[in-house]
Amino acid sequence: MANFDHANPIRSAPARAEATRSAISVATPVAADPGWRRASTSPSLPEVHSSIRIPVSAGFWRKMLAFSGPGLMVSVGYMDPGNWATDLAGGARFGYTLLSVILISNFMAILLQHLALKLGIATGRDLAQACRDHFSRPVSFCLWILCEVAIAACDLAEVIGSAIAITLLFPKIGLVTAVLITALDVLVVLFLQGKGFRRLEALVAALIITIGGCFAYELIVSRPSIALVLGGLVPQTQVILDPSKLYIAIGILGATVMPHNLYLHSSIVQTRAFNRDEEGKAMAIKYATIDSTAALLCAFFINAAILILSAAAFHGTSHQDVAKIEDAYTLLTPVLRDAGLASMLFAVALLASGQNSTLTGTLAGQIVMEGFLNIRMRPWLRRLVTRLIAIIPAVIVASIYGANGVNDLLILSQVILSLQLSFAVLPLVWFTSDKRKMGRFVNPRWMKWLAWLVTIIIIALNGYMLVQMSTGAK
Repeated sequence: MANFDHANPIRSAPARAEATRSAISVATPVAADPGWRRASTSPSLPEVHSSIRIPVSAGFWRKMLAFSGPGLMVSVGYMDPGNWATDLAGGARFGYTLLSVILISNFMAILLQHLALKLGIATGRDLAQACRDHFSRPVSFCLWILCEVAIAACDLAEVIGSAIAITLLFPKIGLVTAVLITALDVLVVLFLQGKGFRRLEALVAALIITIGGCFAYELIVSRPSIALVLGGLVPQTQVILDPSKLYIAIGILGATVMPHNLYLHSSIVQTRAFNRDEEGKAMAIKYATIDSTAALLCAFFINAAILILSAAAFHGTSHQDVAKIEDAYTLLTPVLRDAGLASMLFAVALLASGQNSTLTGTLAGQIVMEGFLNIRMRPWLRRLVTRLIAIIPAVIVASIYGANGVNDLLILSQVILSLQLSFAVLPLVWFTSDKRKMGRFVNPRWMKWLAWLVTIIIIALNGYMLVQMSTGAK
């Protein structure tokens, strides 16, 4: 431990990261691999790169605990406020029928996030860095612009969701004021990341537990039919044959896979200080995949819980046209007859969801800018810029059009995300299927075919949804 500072045993996260990198030699630039045009000169998120020690000689559960965290941070993108509207509408209008769509889209997400973490671990590059190396400068710049727009759109949805939750919990606070309050989470990110990446992961985990606990209570109170829930998990042809169900189903699929999550995951898996040889990478991919899969199954529970709650409370009643989050909040208390606790917990879960997503969204913005442009911006400035891009349009719309305008803006943010998704998925599948880039960790043949099939389905369905929205189809 030559790098240990005996005068200051409690070191900052960057100091610990530097010590760890020196110990296992993971940050030393090397000659470019055959599959890459340039050598990797800087690790992703250098201030926290390899900052979390992995007990190599420990048993399964200790290693699993050390690798746990990135999956939870990624999973929050699959339960953000942008998903709530489609889940609410699907449950209220069609009961439990669309549960199978949430399940299938979750399996797609598990596959794509596995590819993202494998790219980061096997190559030592995040997806943005890989794109910058592979594509020409103009193409990389265009991809960066598209990704920044997607992150801003996602941040916009999260700002709106958090603001709506604040106004529901505290009616005296206006919508514009609530939007401005959401900017304070930037300070939380800066504070926690300065204390160590593990603390940021702990906050995300605590918020996910809060969301899960709120919906567990909601499900108990709403008393859904277990038989109908299990039946809803089985895919049905009527989802495809009925245009109205197909439209909502595509909305659920389109809102599930978040493009910035692929960039985020390929970066934050590198915060673990595993040996950067083939054996160490294989171990890291194994444990990171378990972490990611378990976390995304938690996200499935929450998304499914929103739809189940909506189906149990509103389907088959005079309220089955509920689509807005505020309407669902208002109606839960009289429908479930629980003295207001269900509505309050619904709003608490929404607030936790929005705040959780903004924490990871601003981190993804830093990864994308540094990866595509190879420039460093002060973290506080980067997060401030990202948040202002989301807050300014939300404040303007909330001031002029009120709650209805904000809900329309929420829908627009999902359309923008759908537009950008293919530009993140295509390079990811391409790179991880290239043996020159991935070496022994290249996708096996069955995974290549499955990944390309999922990519085609996502692009086709998102394209269909965009056409329907542009033509005003209902």
